[in-house]
Amino acid sequence: MPAKKKARTYKGKSTRPGGGGRFAKMVDALKRKGKSAAQAKKIAAAAGRKKYGAKKMASYATRGRKRAAAKKRKR
Repeated sequence: MPAKKKARTYKGKSTRPGGGGRFAKMVDALKRKGKSAAQAKKIAAAAGRKKYGAKKMASYATRGRKRAAAKKRKR
């Protein structure tokens, strides 16, 4: 059996949909183009809502908040 491909990571986040890596990568790219952090996050979120829909983006955000809270508790 072939080995499973490991998802690439971006700053500790998975680049699979919902992992946060694609979002973070887009935010960094927008910041390099001169956007502020807040502007970059808003643009990336709007692009995600356009691609995945509001319901799915909301579920991704919820999962991300839960993951961040769990990580914080672990420390």
